[in-house]
Amino acid sequence: MDLDAYVAEHGAEWRRLDELSRRRKLSAAEADELVALYQRAATHLSLIRSRSPDPILVARLSRLVLAGRNALTGSPTFSLAGVGRFFTHTFPLAVYRAWPWWCGVATVFTALTFGLMAYIVSNPQVAGYFVSDADIGRLVNQDFAGYYSEYMPQNSFLRVWTHNALITGVCLASGVAFLPVFYFLFQDALNVGLIGGVMIAYGRADVFFGLIVPHGLLELTAVYIGAGVGLRIGWSWVAPGPLRTRGRALAETALEGMLVALGLVAVLLVSGVLEGFLTPSPLPYIVKDFIGFLVWAAFLVYVFVLGRRAQLEGHSTTVPGEAADALPAA
Repeated sequence: MDLDAYVAEHGAEWRRLDELSRRRKLSAAEADELVALYQRAATHLSLIRSRSPDPILVARLSRLVLAGRNALTGSPTFSLAGVGRFFTHTFPLAVYRAWPWWCGVATVFTALTFGLMAYIVSNPQVAGYFVSDADIGRLVNQDFAGYYSEYMPQNSFLRVWTHNALITGVCLASGVAFLPVFYFLFQDALNVGLIGGVMIAYGRADVFFGLIVPHGLLELTAVYIGAGVGLRIGWSWVAPGPLRTRGRALAETALEGMLVALGLVAVLLVSGVLEGFLTPSPLPYIVKDFIGFLVWAAFLVYVFVLGRRAQLEGHSTTVPGEAADALPAA
């Protein structure tokens, strides 16, 4: 393909498409012209990509085609109503649809964590295989409690929020490959089980549960949701169902996973606030644990009540304007 000749032949059409795409109002004739030019530009882009993929020209045409499609379908706009709908319908529905997956993950790894704790309590010497006696002494007497007051509350909140969001995102993204997410969850269960077992074995169960429960219930639930949704995405290409191709099943489930990931950022923000401000507060352990339990229970009620209601009412997790199909090329 002679690119110079091709650009000379169709350059006027592309300039006209760019001009029409920028206009706020179009007459009926101009709208028809825009549709025709958009279809032809999409065809031109496809031909150039397949026969002579010049990166500069491809980028230019891609921008023109995208601008043309936005002019035809309307660009998505931010609105508070859309944000409200996300948190009242879309996010709880996406989490609710995946509940067998994340509830299963939570059950298995919570049981594993407490099993490891019980084993360490019954066999305290096992902890010595992982940490030295000096480290155990520091952990029990100062490090565990000191960890939550090491930084200013606002700094601690931001640090744990970003860290937990990263861990949850990794669990969700790695679920498509199955084995990595189990590795990450096992590492987490081993860490919590080992520390909890050591604290309980040395008579500091009140400190351990008093400091980890206020934020840990919500935080670990968010991680388990991310892992469960990730595994659901992975399973969608293994067993897409009778009415979907593997590609379509993976795309649809991954889209829901992205929505869940977005919502979990807000959930982990709440758990970060609890860890940064509530956990190190001077309130009695029982009060802090009760507040953490109430927030966790409220989140579960939110997911199952609003999610189930959204499903019964026939709501969808599809984002308006998302992945719009291109118009047929002429």
